[in-house]
Amino acid sequence: MNAPDFNRRSFVKLSLAAGAVAATPSAFAEEKPAFSLPELPYKTADLEPHIDAKTMEIHHGKHHQAYITNLNTAVGANAALKGKSLEELVTGLPSIADEAARNTVRNNAGGHWNHTFFWEIMAPAGKGGAPGDKLATAIKSSFGSMDDFKKLFGEAATKRFGSGWAWLIVKDGKLKVTSTPNQDNPLMKGIVPDTDLGTPILALDVWEHAYYLHYQNRRPDYIAAWWNVVNWTEVEKRFAKA
Repeated sequence: MNAPDFNRRSFVKLSLAAGAVAATPSAFAEEKPAFSLPELPYKTADLEPHIDAKTMEIHHGKHHQAYITNLNTAVGANAALKGKSLEELVTGLPSIADEAARNTVRNNAGGHWNHTFFWEIMAPAGKGGAPGDKLATAIKSSFGSMDDFKKLFGEAATKRFGSGWAWLIVKDGKLKVTSTPNQDNPLMKGIVPDTDLGTPILALDVWEHAYYLHYQNRRPDYIAAWWNVVNWTEVEKRFAKA
């Protein structure tokens, strides 16, 4: 066999092999992350003057993204977590045997779920509607009045030591105000106390990164201003489902 024939045959074989590899998913192909940052339902400046654009840019684009990045790393390293939805991860924490993995998922799946929820229950001032009749009646029945509810909710948010969240939940068919530390939430059965479990319909982030650029240490001022950007139309929908 002369050299030209060998070169031609080798070229054909190599070409066929390359085509087969190209047609087959590579074992080294980068796996798509399980979770990604959701877009805001409004522009970062749309909540001003109550929540400033810079805070929203950092809060959404940096802090929320960090929880997602950490969560994807944790899921990628644990075969038992792959394929689970965000809610399955949040509600199934006690089933994660390894304590370090459980705490990582608790903090980061919680952070992703909580923030996604938080963005959705806010709207530009004047565009969030008002509590519908059924929700307004439930608030009055549970707390006496809207003012009494806001006072109780504000106290839960103000008194939450360090970082955490204030929540309005539906528990046993009734409304209840509660709060959780860090990135815990009322869906975490076996993690948070039973008294704090329920279906969230409203939440307020009281981590300092949610307000410090504009309000510094004045958390009560942030809480008072936040009522202006509550998306009551969305809260009403969640109440109806709950």
